[in-house]
Amino acid sequence: MSTNNQQLAIDAIKKKLTGKALSYHEIFSIMDEIANERLGPVLTTYFAAAGFKEGFNDEELYFLTKAMVDTGPKLHFKGIVADKHSTGGVAGTRTTMILVPIIAAAGFQIPKTSSRAITSPAGTADTMEVVAPVTFSPKQIEALVAKAGGCIVWGGHLGLAPADDIIIQIEQPLAFESFDKIVVSVMAKKVASGATHAVFDIPVGPTMKITHFKDAEVIARKLTFLAGKFGMKVTIDVNEALENAGRGIGPVLEVKDVFAVLAQTPDRPLALEAKALRLAAKLLSLCKEGMDGEKAAREILVSGKAMAKMREIIKAQGGNPDIDIARLGVGKFRHDIKSPRAGRVSGINNREITVVCRILGCPTDKRAGMYLERKLEETVDKGDILCTLYSSDKWRLQEAGETVKNVPVFTIE
Repeated sequence: MSTNNQQLAIDAIKKKLTGKALSYHEIFSIMDEIANERLGPVLTTYFAAAGFKEGFNDEELYFLTKAMVDTGPKLHFKGIVADKHSTGGVAGTRTTMILVPIIAAAGFQIPKTSSRAITSPAGTADTMEVVAPVTFSPKQIEALVAKAGGCIVWGGHLGLAPADDIIIQIEQPLAFESFDKIVVSVMAKKVASGATHAVFDIPVGPTMKITHFKDAEVIARKLTFLAGKFGMKVTIDVNEALENAGRGIGPVLEVKDVFAVLAQTPDRPLALEAKALRLAAKLLSLCKEGMDGEKAAREILVSGKAMAKMREIIKAQGGNPDIDIARLGVGKFRHDIKSPRAGRVSGINNREITVVCRILGCPTDKRAGMYLERKLEETVDKGDILCTLYSSDKWRLQEAGETVKNVPVFTIE
């Protein structure tokens, strides 16, 4: 690409820094330079910061999404292609690994590309990697879906919307994303994945990525607007998330939660099951008009069809379909966090959970993490175990234990 395009991109970034709107030609030049790694990290950071500060109008959001898709490869499927995305930021809420096998077992294609952790202790790709490889090419993903009906793979390796991945890397050290960036990132990945029907999960809560319902409504409006532009049918689930739906946080512990739900064990995390079923039901009803999505999703889960499908997906992706989840080991160093007083659990801080889990070694140390023994509104006695920390590194465990003393995860009243 000529230096003219680079100059156009630089001029466009300057223009955005002064708060002016950009044309498709200008936005495409920026995305093209970023995607081909010609812009460099400093100018890319300026662009990310300009977008964060000034925001984008609807037309610019469409241009950004389209340019991100147009500067990378796409997945190709025929017929209905279902998809799901969560704006995320909720540790230990691994609904995707329950939803995908339900949708695939219902007969709908679901090529789920997932991220690694950006702001949480583990992304779905980190968690799925405990049971199967997640790194595949676009052609391999098309073959996986043809074989098993669905897959759960890492999106970052695919090069779908490549500019987005580079901007994510820029934002990662700051652990922040602007709302416009979330909207564009989500939509670009869905369009590039070939999605025709999608459910969006937007958790809202005081310690979530999105803290106010009014912000969630803005995001929902922008997602709906963009979906319409690309001819995609969507349903949006804005929900209050005051705590984590699962009990395990960190790749291995989250896999144990997912399989407890799929196997319908008596001690499974019911909040995680309920959320996964709600999202799966909405997506099924969207994919087939007149279908009772709720009834269908529950029947597939309870009958064991979802578990059978999950094992089929694991096998297709090159994992062991007969894996015994009970035998998956957690970090060998553990530390119990006990309640300093009697009372009830009045708050669980998702942000502090993330901080502590990252100190423990998440997501790189798959066996590290936290297991929540107590949930909101439960009563505790002094000395009761609130949560257990796990790590493969005793020094990390020690540091995490010290951190919890200073920034409590649990509020007991």
